[in-house]
Amino acid sequence: MRLRRIWCLVCAVVPALASHGATPEDNWPAWRGPNSNGVAAKANPPSTWSESQNIKWKTALPGHGNSTPIIWDDKIFIQTAVPTKEETAPPAGPQQGAVQPGGPNPAGPQAATPQPGGPRDGRSREGRSRGGGMRTPPPTFPYKFNVVCFDRQTGKLLWERTAREEVPHEGRHPTGSYASNSPVTDGTLVWVNFGSRGLYCYDLEGNQKWGRDLGKMQMKNSFGEGSSPALAGDAIVVLMDHEAGSRILAFNKDTGAPLWEKVRDEATAWSSPLTVAVNGALQIVTSATNRIRSYDAKTGDIVWECAGLTTNTIPTPVSGFGRVYCTSGFRGYSLKSIDLAHTGDLTGTPAIAWEVTQGTPYVASPLLYDDRLYVTADRNAVLSCYDAKSGNPLFTAQAIAELGQIYASPAGAGNKIYIADRDGKVAVVKKSDTFELLAVNVLDDGFDASPIFAGNELYLKGRKNLYCIAEN
Repeated sequence: MRLRRIWCLVCAVVPALASHGATPEDNWPAWRGPNSNGVAAKANPPSTWSESQNIKWKTALPGHGNSTPIIWDDKIFIQTAVPTKEETAPPAGPQQGAVQPGGPNPAGPQAATPQPGGPRDGRSREGRSRGGGMRTPPPTFPYKFNVVCFDRQTGKLLWERTAREEVPHEGRHPTGSYASNSPVTDGTLVWVNFGSRGLYCYDLEGNQKWGRDLGKMQMKNSFGEGSSPALAGDAIVVLMDHEAGSRILAFNKDTGAPLWEKVRDEATAWSSPLTVAVNGALQIVTSATNRIRSYDAKTGDIVWECAGLTTNTIPTPVSGFGRVYCTSGFRGYSLKSIDLAHTGDLTGTPAIAWEVTQGTPYVASPLLYDDRLYVTADRNAVLSCYDAKSGNPLFTAQAIAELGQIYASPAGAGNKIYIADRDGKVAVVKKSDTFELLAVNVLDDGFDASPIFAGNELYLKGRKNLYCIAEN
């Protein structure tokens, strides 16, 4: 009940609940789920499936986008970038290189788990920092930056709208996309952030309500963009960490009118902002290299901050038990459990309840399932589980040998953990104090987006297809 009250405060969904007869917990309204922790508490999807078993439907996807879908009632929403002419398909397999854009959509080489601060491959530090060979040149033709809606029961395309059509000003990582941000909804409206291509608001029937130009971002090594927006009461909040003037901005969710904007002393990062409720007020927590910061959602003023994470911060924080859990894992490892009931500079203070300095994720966001915090290591299928309150390890560095490289974040439902890899495999792990692998399932696709749930169904968005998995 407490989580439900918090979400209602965060998203101001009372009118939507009355008109739709649904609650956030029945749906997947943001990229990390109804409570922004990667869990669907009311869902109970299957543990096993294949191309010939437990597939309710499978539908081809338009364009290319690595972001995670969202669900409200019988509608599934995705973002995609559709080229206006045939493009050379990016390599599907692991690429040597640094981070790929996007909270839910990063990249990099598959490798054995490195030592903190150690190199990820055999090239020089200078070569890695330039990003040579790890990006595509800017295209010479326009893309259509589209919002797409599917029927949840059948997979039928309901509508597709072009928010903007233009030639991207930068390239991207070879395994990335120009649609790496995920939408968010309150059950009445849907907000989509295309970054340099703008922020837009639609109703559930595909009517555009407003749009805002955000200016052009200059991403590190032209690796692309990918931070998803967050709802905070009447505000829609966008994080823009890049090489030419990082900012955090808030707009009125109904009209698009600017509410506040703050300059950030940060370089490129791909993490998404997290809305948390603290003593009846909303804050926006942001992970980044220099500082972890929490902003007052009404004013944009900094409530607290502390020393940051490793460079190339991607994972989105999760929150529970009066704390926020922030992670990163490029050229080092960091997991910080931070008490929210503080103000000022928290660096080196008891507000940092516990920390981990090994085996944390470079790409995937953490999963907070009840009182257990799950993290993968680097971009590898290596899972650790900690007691979220004490920080005591329950199990660590458990390799899932059947899986390959991981960009997708783990997700939880039905007392199970679902971990998808880039080769089309999904491991199902029992939620327990000890590691127990229940199943490994294979489909004819590859997964950069994270698993999502609604009811007793699992949805997997691949590079080519969107799957609905249910018992049959």
